Amino acid sequence: MSSLVYYGGMEKPGSQQKAPPPVPLDGAAGLDDAVIVALGCNDCGVWKDCREALEAALARFRAEGIDVVARSSWWRSAAWPDPTDPPFLNGVVIIQTAHGPHELMAALGRIEEAFGRQRGAANAPRTLDLDLIAYGRTTGDLDGLILPHPRAAVRRFVMGPLAEIAPGWRHPDGKTAEALSASASVGKDATPLG
Repeated sequence: MSSLVYYGGMEKPGSQQKAPPPVPLDGAAGLDDAVIVALGCNDCGVWKDCREALEAALARFRAEGIDVVARSSWWRSAAWPDPTDPPFLNGVVIIQTAHGPHELMAALGRIEEAFGRQRGAANAPRTLDLDLIAYGRTTGDLDGLILPHPRAAVRRFVMGPLAEIAPGWRHPDGKTAEALSASASVGKDATPLG
């Protein structure tokens, strides 16, 4: 039995239901119920480098009621869509939380703000980018929050790290994280740091 945990329920659009209690993950069964967050940085701000910034961000998760139960290595890729911007460092975590999707997004937003995240031009360099990739089997538009993340499946810098820790996670389109990583069209240069 793996030490990973997942949520066995779904939140319906518009409901204020909390996440169900964690259930032990048994192999690949249940991966579809995982709560997945992607992290990225290409402007280290006050930190020595992006790796240090991302590690510090993960350390803040617990204070926001977010427990990391599995994490990928850090992956480097060229900035997209402008490869002349500094390269990105990305990773993925599977988490456990009592927050519903909107509460979780608010908690992630607070962490981004604490790290100096500025919301200016789209795709501009950022000190910290936290994206909710999946919230169990919840799908659709939840008052502006689209789950799973609408562009994650085509991004190697998301699917590569996810495939590293949960290769059997299945997107609603039926493809696994491993298959999506292999076919990703954005960030094809993403590779794990040694």
